[in-house]
Amino acid sequence: MNKYIVECIGTFFLVLTIGCCVVIGGAGVIAPLAIGSALMVMIYAGGHISGGHYNPAVTLGVWVRGRCATGDVLPYWASQVIGAAVAAFALNYLKGDVSAKPMVLKTGPALLAEFLFTFALVYVVLNSATAKGTANNSFYGLAIGFTVLAGA
Repeated sequence: MNKYIVECIGTFFLVLTIGCCVVIGGAGVIAPLAIGSALMVMIYAGGHISGGHYNPAVTLGVWVRGRCATGDVLPYWASQVIGAAVAAFALNYLKGDVSAKPMVLKTGPALLAEFLFTFALVYVVLNSATAKGTANNSFYGLAIGFTVLAGA
């Protein structure tokens, strides 16, 4: 049960940081650093308990690699969705009178960018946090956080 709580907490703070930077705004060029750093510290805080996935795509990749039990996949996803939903409610309260302005994006390029950086994130997780060759490596949080920073 602890690993599901850790996934919920880590996802909450990741989504909260993204929302504070993007929805509430004002972070400018610091936003990617804040988002990557939030992910990094949550991985360091809970990675030894849950693996520090905090993202359904990461959970799927780790499961495909055989480093996540099949029985944990759906509870991880549920914990991540709950953490993200609670963060969204908190953001709605925190933003006050600030209204978010929708971005005008071209769907194709936006989906391609999301796919590429989700791929990069899962690739880095699999090769830094779950590979046998990097066992006992405590620096994977930095690599994963910086991958998100690069994507942001």
